[in-house]
Amino acid sequence: MKLSKEQLGLGLRGFAMGMADIVPGVSGGTVALITGVYDRLITSISSVNKEFIKKVLNLDVKGALLHLNAPFLIPLVCGIFLAILSMSRVMHFMMGNYSIQTWSLFFGLILASIVFVGKTVENIFTSKHLALVAVGTAVGYAIVSLIPVETPESLPFLFFSGCIAICAMILPGISGSFILLILGKYLYVTSALKNPFSTDSITIIIIFASGCLVGLLSFSKLLNYLLKNFHNYTMCVLTGFMIGSMKKIWPWKEVIESKVIRGKTHVLREANILPVEFNSEVFFALSLMIIGIILVLLLEKISTKK
Repeated sequence: MKLSKEQLGLGLRGFAMGMADIVPGVSGGTVALITGVYDRLITSISSVNKEFIKKVLNLDVKGALLHLNAPFLIPLVCGIFLAILSMSRVMHFMMGNYSIQTWSLFFGLILASIVFVGKTVENIFTSKHLALVAVGTAVGYAIVSLIPVETPESLPFLFFSGCIAICAMILPGISGSFILLILGKYLYVTSALKNPFSTDSITIIIIFASGCLVGLLSFSKLLNYLLKNFHNYTMCVLTGFMIGSMKKIWPWKEVIESKVIRGKTHVLREANILPVEFNSEVFFALSLMIIGIILVLLLEKISTKK
């Protein structure tokens, strides 16, 4: 089966979203905004309603797929899952061994994205719009400043974690992976994904995925309503979320407090610092920031032409 240019492009966008969602601190929703598919994504997800269910029950498969905007959604979702399955180990390796360089690239991407998203708001420099940006910034900053906690491993709490994490994944600036880390379920879920065919892992994955599905369907309807009826106000808040999340993405950090949980060290508190000296590592990291900014500018130019 030969893929069209549009399907391939959607698959690549999904792949980029999946890679972003793997990293605690970076949101796939941000990538969706950069690549110009955010509104369509939210609209497609929120179209799972009574009419869609009615078509499914009547075995009207073609009608159900068209109602869901499947030609758009399927390539995008396939790209997301392909990235999660194929790049999880790579991204974990990069974060463990080249964290400063990896964070630097993402910092450049998010920095340019803030400007890109802010430009979608008409007259963003009005007092009302700036106030909403400030509120979004404060909320985003508060979320990324939360300390990871130990939580119960009960199935209801796992379901709840899925609901909350998926909401964060489709919000620009707030990482679903980071929310899982705060809720103490990041390692719990990723460990199950690494060994998905054991009995315990299958239960964990099903319950977590069910929570994600419920959270996604309910929250997407709210987002779709806000984007259609209060687009400028919503984009102001989302811009603020992205600004607030920059604290988490800053590459140079100093660990203040950490704790070993299940044999792995988890950072509880850390402080952003400036590089001690300007050496080749710092120069390379700054170069990656600039590359990240250029990538977003290129994506903006391409989407503008289209």
